[in-house]
Amino acid sequence: MDLIFNSYVLQIITMCSINIIIVLGLNLITGVTGQLSLGHAAFASIGAYASTLLMLNLGLPFFLALPLGALVAGVSGFFLGVPILRLRGDYLAIATLGFCEIVRVVFLNLKITRGALGISGIPHHTTPLIAAVLAILSIAFMFNMENSRFGLALKSIREDEIASEMMGINIAKYKIMAFAIGSAFAGLGGALYACQITFISPVDFGFMKSVEQLCMLVLGGMGSIVGVVAGSIILTSIPELLRFASEYRMVMYGIVLIMIMAFRPQGLFGNIKVNL
Repeated sequence: MDLIFNSYVLQIITMCSINIIIVLGLNLITGVTGQLSLGHAAFASIGAYASTLLMLNLGLPFFLALPLGALVAGVSGFFLGVPILRLRGDYLAIATLGFCEIVRVVFLNLKITRGALGISGIPHHTTPLIAAVLAILSIAFMFNMENSRFGLALKSIREDEIASEMMGINIAKYKIMAFAIGSAFAGLGGALYACQITFISPVDFGFMKSVEQLCMLVLGGMGSIVGVVAGSIILTSIPELLRFASEYRMVMYGIVLIMIMAFRPQGLFGNIKVNL
C-alpha cells in the first residue's frame, strides 16, 4: 500500500513539473508579452509527437529526442508567429485556436501518428527527478530572461506597443521570438508528458487542454513565475485530491476557480515578483 501511495504521489509531482514547464511558456507569451494564446496545447502535441517519432522510428535516445522535440515546437511557433502576431486581442486568440484545431486534425489523419488510435509503447523515460530538474532549470531560465533587456522589452510591449515602437523596439521581432521560445517550452513539456504517460493521442491536446493551461496561468497570476508554479501545482493536484467525490469534483473545481477570480482577479500570486 505504501509503495502504491508513494508511486501515486511521485506521478502527481511529475505531472506538476511538466505542467510548470508548459505554463512557463504560456506565461512568456501571454503574461509577459501580452499576446493571448488559446492554442498552446498544439505546441505541446508537436513536441510530444516529434520526440516520440524520433525515438520509435529513428532510434534516437531520450535525451537527444527531448530537445529536438522542443526545437520542432519552437520552429513551429516561429513560423506561426510570423503571419499571426500582427493580430491583437481576440483576433490573435481566435487565430491560435484555429491553429490548435488544425494541428489536432492533421495528427488525426496522418498514418505515421496512427490517427485517432494514438501511439502506444512509448518508452517510459520521464522520472520525477528528470521532470523536477528540468522544471527548476526552466524557472531559472525564465527568471533571468524576464530580468534581461529582452524581458524588459517584452514587458514594455505588453504595456504599450506604440510607446515601445517609438523607443526603437522592433515589435514584430520580439513578439515572434517570445512566441517561439514559449512554444519550445510547451514542446519540451509535451515530450516529457509522452514519456511519462507512454501513450499519446490527438485527443490529449485539444482545445480544453489549452484552456486548462490558461486557467493555471490566470489562477496563479499572469506575468508572475511564482504564480505559474503555484497555479500549475494547485490545478494539477486538486482533481486528484477530489477523487473521493468523483461525481462532484469538476463542480467543486469550477467553484474554486470562480471564487478565486471573483475575490482575487489578479491571481493568487499576481503581485509577487522574485528576482534571482
